Amino acid sequence: MPTTDQLFGYAGQAAMVGWVILIFLPRRWALLTAIPRFVIPLGLSLLYAGLAMSNFFLVEGGGYSSLDQVAALLGNREMLLAGWVHYLAFDLFIGGWIAVKADEAGVNRLIQAPILLLTFMFGPVGLALFLLMRAGYFAKPEAALAKQPTQQEVPA
Repeated sequence: MPTTDQLFGYAGQAAMVGWVILIFLPRRWALLTAIPRFVIPLGLSLLYAGLAMSNFFLVEGGGYSSLDQVAALLGNREMLLAGWVHYLAFDLFIGGWIAVKADEAGVNRLIQAPILLLTFMFGPVGLALFLLMRAGYFAKPEAALAKQPTQQEVPA
């Protein structure tokens, strides 16, 4: 059975692979894109579930009703690892969602990269930046024109 330190390392390495694929590799191959969007977050989610479900009820005074209860939970090494894996899974999943939505909107990969890096390092900051950028982009009249189908795209 791996130690918590080993699991921490494995989870971090898996997430890093996902971020490298998401930021640097082409997204034209569906299978490659599925790795950071679904496969790695699923694996991390299963690890989280195992850690959280096997340790949550073992932490005396732990819970989610107060900051003190959360502090008690995170005072347990396994639950602290579960919390970290939770961040890794959700941040990567949100990064995958951002990448797909940015691609659909035609956002250049050079603009996407800093947003994805912020999502990797500071999850909600990257998400907020993307949502604000996307709201501003779609508010532009030329973006609305770009979304209209051309004559060739309109079914007869």
